[in-house]
Amino acid sequence: MANTTIASFLNQTTASPETCVNVANYFCSDKGIILPIFVEATWPIALRAFLYLFAMLYCFMGVAIIADVFMCSIEVITSKTKTISIVKPGTDIVEEVEVRIWNDTVANLTLMALGSSAPEILLSIVGIIKTGFKSEELGPSTIVGSAAFNLLIITGVCVSAIPAGEVRKIKAVKVFAVTAFFSIFAYAWLYIVLVLNTKDVMDLWEAIVTFMFFPILVILAYIADKDYCSRRVDVEKETDHLELGMGGSQLDQPRLQFSNSSYISHEEYAGMAAELKPGHVNKQSVSEFVKEISKYSGGKLSPEEAAKLAALKIQENEKHDRSWYRVNATRWLVGGRKVSVNVNNSLKEKLEGSQVYDKAKNKDEVPLIIDSASDLSQGGTFSVVEFSASSCAVMESQGTVEVSVLRSGRTNTRVPFRYETIDGTAEAGSDYIPQKDVLVFEPGESMKNIKIVIVDDNQWETDETFFVKLSVDPDSGAVLGRKSINEITIINDDDPGVLDFTKPSFIFKESAGIASVPVQRTKGSDGVISVKWKTKDMRAVNGRDYVGGEGVLEFQHGETEKNIDIQIFDDKDFEKDEDFMVELSDAAGGAMIGRQRRTVVTIVNDDEYNGLVDRVLTIVNVNMDHLQLASSTWGGQFRDAMNVNGGDVENATTMDYVMHFLTFGWKVMFALTPPVNFLGGWLTFIVSLMGFIFLLTVIISDLATTFGCLIELEDNITAITLVAMGTSLPDLFASRTAARAEKYADASIGNVTGSNSVNVFLGLGLPWLIASIYWEAQGEKFAVPAGSLAFSVMAYSICAILCIIILVIRRIVPAFGRAELGGTPSLKYVSSGLMASLWVLYIVLAILETKKVIVVPL
Repeated sequence: MANTTIASFLNQTTASPETCVNVANYFCSDKGIILPIFVEATWPIALRAFLYLFAMLYCFMGVAIIADVFMCSIEVITSKTKTISIVKPGTDIVEEVEVRIWNDTVANLTLMALGSSAPEILLSIVGIIKTGFKSEELGPSTIVGSAAFNLLIITGVCVSAIPAGEVRKIKAVKVFAVTAFFSIFAYAWLYIVLVLNTKDVMDLWEAIVTFMFFPILVILAYIADKDYCSRRVDVEKETDHLELGMGGSQLDQPRLQFSNSSYISHEEYAGMAAELKPGHVNKQSVSEFVKEISKYSGGKLSPEEAAKLAALKIQENEKHDRSWYRVNATRWLVGGRKVSVNVNNSLKEKLEGSQVYDKAKNKDEVPLIIDSASDLSQGGTFSVVEFSASSCAVMESQGTVEVSVLRSGRTNTRVPFRYETIDGTAEAGSDYIPQKDVLVFEPGESMKNIKIVIVDDNQWETDETFFVKLSVDPDSGAVLGRKSINEITIINDDDPGVLDFTKPSFIFKESAGIASVPVQRTKGSDGVISVKWKTKDMRAVNGRDYVGGEGVLEFQHGETEKNIDIQIFDDKDFEKDEDFMVELSDAAGGAMIGRQRRTVVTIVNDDEYNGLVDRVLTIVNVNMDHLQLASSTWGGQFRDAMNVNGGDVENATTMDYVMHFLTFGWKVMFALTPPVNFLGGWLTFIVSLMGFIFLLTVIISDLATTFGCLIELEDNITAITLVAMGTSLPDLFASRTAARAEKYADASIGNVTGSNSVNVFLGLGLPWLIASIYWEAQGEKFAVPAGSLAFSVMAYSICAILCIIILVIRRIVPAFGRAELGGTPSLKYVSSGLMASLWVLYIVLAILETKKVIVVPL
C-alpha cells in the first residue's frame, strides 16, 4: 500500500513541473507494511519524527488497554473449576469440593506469560513476515530489552517498594529456581546458536530445539511445583493447591461459636471476618460482621457503608494472581473501571480503628487489618520492640509507675530504642515528671523497665492520662511491635469514687444469652465500695424475655469497672426489639452515684435483623459483581468504555478524566471484542490476540522502524529503549502493587523469570522455526546475523546473572532480612540501586556497541 501511494505521487510530480518538491528528500517511506498512509514528502522530517513518536506512544496505550481485555479472557479460562469428592480429615464424611482445573504454575508460564508478553512476541512474528521471512532486529532486540527491563528495573522497584520493617519472600522457591535457571539459559542458548554453532545461520534443528525448550520449561516447572522429586509430603503445599472455587467447601468455612458474653471478643470477630471470603459470602458471616463493625463505629453505619466494608474485607482476603494486578494497573493508568473497592478515608478509619487482628489458625497468623504478617520479626531476622501492655493505671499516691518494654524476635544483637512521655489530660510537671531518653537492649536482653515519677498533690482531681511512646532506628535491625504506645492513667485515690454506667444504652442480640452491663468507678478508687442495682420492665418482660430483679455490685480496692450480668432468653420467635432499664441506687463505702445512674438495655431480635442483613448482603453481592474483571455483556463493556472510571464518577480523579479523554477511542473500539463469557473466554482470547493486538503490533513495528530511520537511530536501540519500556510499563505498576499487597513475592517478581524465558522460547523460537522451514523448503539456510543482537544477549546475560546473585544473597543473608523484597531500608535501596545500575550499564554498552564506539569480536 505504501509503495503504491509513493509511485502515484512520483508520477504526479513528474507530470507537474510546477510542483516544487524534491522527492530525494522523502526518506524512510518504505519501512512499514501499512505506514505511511499519506504522502509525507512535503512534511518536515522533524514534524514527521514527532508525529511518529507520538503515535507510537499512543499505540502503547492502546496495546495496554486491549491487553487488559486479553488478560480478562485468560483469567476466565484459567479460573475454570471442577468438582471432586474428598473425605473430610478424621471422619468418614465424603464432601464435594471445587478445585481449579489449571495449575497455577502452568497457567503462569503459558497463558499468563503470553498475556503479558504478547506485543513482544508478536513483534518478532510481524518482523519475520514484513521482511519476507528474513531476519530483522526490532523483534529480537525488543525481547532482550524487555527482559532486561523486567528483571532489573521491575525487580529493583519491587525490592524497595515494601514498607519499612517488612519483607516478602518467594514461596514457590523450587519453581522460581527452575524459571531463574531457564531465564539465564535461554539467552545463553541464543548466544550459542548465533555465534558458537553455525555462526550467523539458524539451522532447522536449532530452531526446533529453541521452540521445544518452551514445553520442557513448563513440564519441569510443573514437576517442581508438585514436588514430585521429593519424598517428603508437604502438607501445607498440598493444602495450598486445593484451590476452592465459588461454590466452596465446608472445609474452608470455619463455623462460628461465640462465647456467652454479650460482647463478641476480638478473636471471635477476627474469626468471623475471616469467613468473609470470595465465594463464601453467607448471611451469617455478613450479619455478624455488620453487628460488630457497627458497634465499633458507634452504630452509625448505613447498610451501604457496611456493605462496602464487607466487600473490602472480602477483597483483602482474596488471593490475586498476576492478571488481576496487571488489569488493575492498566485501568488506573487509563481511567478505566477499577477492580478494587473504593472506600473513603473516614469510612476506612472506622474499620481500622477497631484494631482487630485476624488470629489465623495457620502458623503464619495473618492480621486482619493492620499488617501483612503478624511475625514482625520475619522469622527472627529483626528485633521487635514493644510495651508489654498497651495501657496501665497507677494510684496517684503510689509515687512512681513502672512500664516494661519487651524485645522479641532476634535477641543476639545490640538494639537501642528511644522513649518519651507525651501529655494527655495529665500535664508534665504538675502531674508527672516528663522523660525522654534512650535505652539499649544488650545482646541476650529481652526486657527493660521505664520508671516514671507521679506527682501526688493531695488534691482531688479527675482521673488523668498521659502516654509513653517508643521509637527505633530502622537501620538498627529493629522494628516496633504493635504496642508502641502505652497509655498511663493516673487514678485519683483520694476518694472512694463515683459509680455510674458507661453509656446511656446498650444493645445485645437475643442469642447472646448474657447481657453484661458495665459499671465504671471514676474520680477515685480507694477502699471497698458497693452499689445496689435493679431492673425495670419496659417492652421486655422480666421472666419472659430476661431474668431481672435486683442485686448488689461490689468493688474491691483499686477496681475501676465491674459488670452486671443479666440473663436474656432467645425464644426463636419473630418479635420486635425489646428493652428494659437498669438503675443504680444506695452507694455504700463513701462512694457517690454519678449522672449516668440509669441505662436502657435493648434486646435486638435476630429475626427482625434479618431484613437489614438481607439488604446488606444484596449490596455486598452487587459490589462483588462490580469487582469482576470483565463485563459479561456487550452493553456492560460499552458502559465501562464510555464512562470515566467505569461509571464510578464519585471516586474518579482529575487524572482519570484526563486519561479517559485521551484513551476514549481505544476503549470504545475494544468494547467490540466479544464478552469473556462467550465460549469460556476463548473467543475473546482469539479475537483480542489475533485481531486487535496483532494489528496494533504491526502498526507499532511500522512506527518504530520509521521513527528510528527518521532520526537515524538503529532498530535495536529503538527496541531496547522505547519499545521495550513502552510494552513493559503496565507490568511495572502491576508488580509494584502486588509486591506491597501480597504476602509473598511470587505474584510480583516470581513470574518475571518465567516470562523472560517464554519470550525467547516462544517469541523467537516460533518465528525462527517458521522462517527456517520456509528457507529449508527453498533449499537455503535461514540467515540470522549475530551482530549487535549477540552482544546485547551477552551483556544482558551477565547482568541477569548478577541480579539473580543479588536475590540469592538477599534470601540467605540475615542483614537483608532473608527475603527477596524489603528489609532494612538502607540495604533494600542499595539492592534496588545496584539492579537499576545494571540496567543502565546494559543499555549504555548495547548503544556503544551498536554505534561502534566499542568493538567486541564475536
